[in-house]
Amino acid sequence: MAKRVDLAAPIRSGAKVRATTDLPGVPAGTEGKVAMANGITWKRYWVRFKNGELLGHVDHDDIVISRAWEQWHAAKEAAALAAEQGVSADGAGDAGGGGGAADNAFGVPQYLLDRTSAALERFGVTR
Repeated sequence: MAKRVDLAAPIRSGAKVRATTDLPGVPAGTEGKVAMANGITWKRYWVRFKNGELLGHVDHDDIVISRAWEQWHAAKEAAALAAEQGVSADGAGDAGGGGGAADNAFGVPQYLLDRTSAALERFGVTR
């Protein structure tokens, strides 16, 4: 059995990788080699792809180590299946505890929007 690769671990310089998404001038699945890895909180890479493109600031989620290509596809399919069934990728169902998704596109919970509206009314601010 092949050794599993930690997909969240930083990728070292010189590692052979593949693009997981379409990047500028690089279609998904194109092989390449990491020229430089940098970043502390945001892992990003300079990657030289086989089609001649050299891209900088490639996000960690946009590439995967070549030997883990099949593992990445399996994880992606499992996440899609879990999302389709309404279960999180780690197997824990949606408990409905109120700490979930926000009520708007900006990720701000409705109670904070209501609190702000009430404060604006108290101070007589109109929009």
